[in-house]
Amino acid sequence: MAAKRSPRTDEIVKVSWRGIFANLLLSAFKAAAGLVANSISVVLDAVNNLSDAMSSVITIIGTKLAGKAADRKHPYGHGRIEYITASIISIIVLLAGITSLRESVDKILHPEETNYSAVTLIVLIASIGAKLLLGQYFKKKGKELHSGSLTASGEDALMDSVISFSALIGAVLNLTLGWKLEGILGALISVFIIKAGIELLRETVDHIIGSRAESELTNNIKERLNAYPEIHGAYDLILHSYGPEEWFGSVHVELDDNMTVREMDALTRRIVPQIYMEFGVILTVGVYAENTSDESAKAIKQAAKTLTEEYPQIMQMHGFYADTGTKAVSFDIILSFEEQDPASTVNALRERLSAEFPDYQFHINVDRDFSESQDE
Repeated sequence: MAAKRSPRTDEIVKVSWRGIFANLLLSAFKAAAGLVANSISVVLDAVNNLSDAMSSVITIIGTKLAGKAADRKHPYGHGRIEYITASIISIIVLLAGITSLRESVDKILHPEETNYSAVTLIVLIASIGAKLLLGQYFKKKGKELHSGSLTASGEDALMDSVISFSALIGAVLNLTLGWKLEGILGALISVFIIKAGIELLRETVDHIIGSRAESELTNNIKERLNAYPEIHGAYDLILHSYGPEEWFGSVHVELDDNMTVREMDALTRRIVPQIYMEFGVILTVGVYAENTSDESAKAIKQAAKTLTEEYPQIMQMHGFYADTGTKAVSFDIILSFEEQDPASTVNALRERLSAEFPDYQFHINVDRDFSESQDE
């Protein structure tokens, strides 16, 4: 299936091509200056620019593949390819750091004469300025376009400016004091590269595994849902990312128990397109019924809420409903991830409620804190 065109995809590709051109130009200048000066740190810096250009090529390919429309085999689209692309870029950065470290250690053990010139210094100074500008540009565009690959490239470019600054220091020290610190500076540079590669890889792997959605997004969605006058609370919000711009999720909303199915259907038909329009999330809405007129049920709910507040591991209670006809009570609790024995907490809670309300059966469900919890 042909890739679908979108302004976001076109902009990422455009930014990446600019990065390729800039990095190839910088690499050529640095390689020439490094070979003339016999400077390993400058040559490694030039090689690193080539890897940066390759990262931009991978970003272009990954973005185009991620833009493919959903199909029968991939009904959620191909957006997660962008996370795979970011992982590949992270691995490239990591391998570049390992290679650089090996070459730098060899330089320490077998030092060679360097021949710095004014041209070398000018190239390094220009490189620092260019990489600072390129890094800020990539990061700005990465944030605007929600592109992990561009953001990773921006971080890499900013790190490169530090690398070039280190090479500049080595050149100045060699020219002024005669100190030969090429191998040592190269080793330090390598450590920075390896550290950056590991951090970038960890971040992208988190996206692939499935990480918590940003609290700003989840809280804004809950706040929007709670703005509907019919809704008394929004809970159990679960969001799944299938790419930077592909979100699917589900939520439970608490409604009066005397609402008709027709009224609930009308409400959810208003909610779903509104949430998608404002947040880009395809949301499935479930319903909790709230006791609205039974005073006995309200008394039991207040007692349960007061009791759960005594347990610090219980982050929230919601979804409460008491059927005074069948003497059955059900509600959900969210336990902290630090709670190692959820069953004991549930049993203790049930025993205390049963002692206070012996005629009732209590059904307590344990939920995970998939998004930022909000108190009732």
